[in-house]
Amino acid sequence: MFAVVDIAGSQVKLTTSEKLFVPKLKVDVGAKVKFDKVILRADDTKTTVGSPYISGAYVEAKVIRHLKDDKVRVFKKKKRKGYKVSRGHRQQYTEIEVTHLA
Repeated sequence: MFAVVDIAGSQVKLTTSEKLFVPKLKVDVGAKVKFDKVILRADDTKTTVGSPYISGAYVEAKVIRHLKDDKVRVFKKKKRKGYKVSRGHRQQYTEIEVTHLA
């Protein structure tokens, strides 16, 4: 059984006991999260497609940890003008583990 869920604007295909990284959620480590924007749900015999979401369907997940991605550096320079700018960015993620599909 699998489900396609909308998490923070991106569609993700999930199965039970799968671990994945999603954009940072404002939830404590060890807490359970419920995603109710289920777009598609399928098992061996039946496939259900929402319009846009399936009412009553949800996915439960457990928050494992919060982490940051590698730093991305952006360096801009214009030669012979004395212009140099250096900027960096680290995207924050939350690692979750799917516990239940309903």
